[in-house]
Amino acid sequence: MNEKALHETIAALRDRLVAARGPHGHWEGRLSSSALSTATAVFALAGVDLARHRLLVDRGLAWLCENQNADGGWGDTVDSPSNLSTTMLCYSALAIPGGPPACLRCVEKTELWLLNEVGSLAPRSLAAAVEGQYGKDRTFSVPILTMCALAGRLGKGRDAWRRVRPLPFELAVLPPRLFKWLRLPVVSYALPALIAIGQVRYEYRRPANPFTRAVRWLSRARTLRVLTSIQPDNGGFLEAAPLTSFVVMSLAACGRRDHAVVARGVEFLAGSIREDGSWPIDTNLATWGTTLSIGALAAGGLDASLSPSERQRLADWLLSCQYRHVHPYTQAAPGGWAWTNLAGAVPDADDTAGTLVALHELFRTGSAVPISSISAGIEWLLGLQNADGGIPTFCRGWTRLPFDKSAADITAHAVAAMGLWLDAIPQSLKGRTETALGKALAYLETAQRQDGAWVPLWFGNQAVANRENPVYGTSRAVKHLASCASGIGPMGPIGPICERGVRWLLSAQNDDGGWGGSACVASSIEETALAVEALAAACSLCVDPSPVAQSARRGADWLIAHTHHGSYLPASPIGLYFASLWYSEELYPILFALAALSRVSRMPSFPS
Repeated sequence: MNEKALHETIAALRDRLVAARGPHGHWEGRLSSSALSTATAVFALAGVDLARHRLLVDRGLAWLCENQNADGGWGDTVDSPSNLSTTMLCYSALAIPGGPPACLRCVEKTELWLLNEVGSLAPRSLAAAVEGQYGKDRTFSVPILTMCALAGRLGKGRDAWRRVRPLPFELAVLPPRLFKWLRLPVVSYALPALIAIGQVRYEYRRPANPFTRAVRWLSRARTLRVLTSIQPDNGGFLEAAPLTSFVVMSLAACGRRDHAVVARGVEFLAGSIREDGSWPIDTNLATWGTTLSIGALAAGGLDASLSPSERQRLADWLLSCQYRHVHPYTQAAPGGWAWTNLAGAVPDADDTAGTLVALHELFRTGSAVPISSISAGIEWLLGLQNADGGIPTFCRGWTRLPFDKSAADITAHAVAAMGLWLDAIPQSLKGRTETALGKALAYLETAQRQDGAWVPLWFGNQAVANRENPVYGTSRAVKHLASCASGIGPMGPIGPICERGVRWLLSAQNDDGGWGGSACVASSIEETALAVEALAAACSLCVDPSPVAQSARRGADWLIAHTHHGSYLPASPIGLYFASLWYSEELYPILFALAALSRVSRMPSFPS
């Protein structure tokens, strides 16, 4: 390895990451523009008042036309292959009257793609194809079909609504605690869509059962009050254009264009458009990006990048983002962190773990550690732990929906976070945490595939079977476990499962020295960096560290060459948002590469 090139690349990446901070002192990053977000946003604005929003609508439609794939469809990012869900939403947006001239040609190309993909443009065929994408989970299939029905893509008048399954929006009047007791298949993040889409479906096609019809009639006003109460002040549900747009278009279509929820939703959408006429999938991942950036800088030593005052400012900002009260939207307990500091977010396990790890780095220098905040974060994670020992994303699971299920990479992240603070928290909490860590490690052993890999929930690779990303999942699990392996105490043997993960990563390395989402998948900066960091972190735990170190160095050479010594960092769509929507984030290649190369630069020398 060329040590000079390694250190030059690290310096370039560090400078680039530090420069990417906003004037507020933390990182916001930049999510990729989304055809799905853009299509839903323009349709919602047009449905409320097309004349008033004509300029925004036309800018969005023009962006869709400019970024249509050559085959006639759209993917979730401009670097994604065409998929049915996004293409159907764009097809519906193109039904807005009076759009740019290019829209007519776009519609022709889209219909050819749909004919090839579905076999027919008949409403029954289109609806069946969309439902087939999601199976029993209607969280996203019903919103898509609702927009298609409103656009006339599923037929005319009331007949179109036969293709849209009704939603039991009356459930929103129940106390949230009953959802779990009754084992209802309702996730909190989908509640706004449940209410708004349920109401528009009721408006256009009412149930035949007189009792159901009466219950839904009587619950309309009350559920709208629930919707109003959970809408953030800035109008954006989950900070997401698609969810906000589905709510706005549905309420507007059932005669509530003047409702306060619609007005705030429109304000959010109008304020979220980008200069090029597009919308991102979410406003930003500020908390997530900031904690990852702190970790990347810490891999080479925070003193080299951030002054004591800057570190304190970051710590203060992260602490200010902690939820101190029950969340009004999800009813989540106090103590967690969300992916962003903005009003529309909800606390989740990955960001809570990430913040606890980042705070551990920031408070290494002897500042007064806010133990009450740390303890509250750990308490929050403990309250989330499932019966199988794993950690889910948002809430302890009572259904089979993905966000209620334990996730291996999130569980490993929580293990690392709690393990780092084990000796600092009160003794009563320490005992409970040690018990939880033992259960979490047992879950990780069970969740590990026979070949040694782990599969993540929120990250994927478009070229891998089932769109999974075992390189991400395994790399994150190995890195997190290695970070606390030296102080495991009663937590159990981390080494064996960690080494099995390492062996899988070695087997998945490409001949060029890099990694893709799995074996024999084209290498990317993000996935190569993740694997290199994990191997460098874990090599000293392995029985034979030499081949592990060699593999990490080969990967580092790949990163140096393919980033042009830290000057060329294209982002790949590896992130998955709600409903498995793909995104890329401009910070990912920078911070992942910096963390990996910094870790390699500090890796002990092992004999060949």
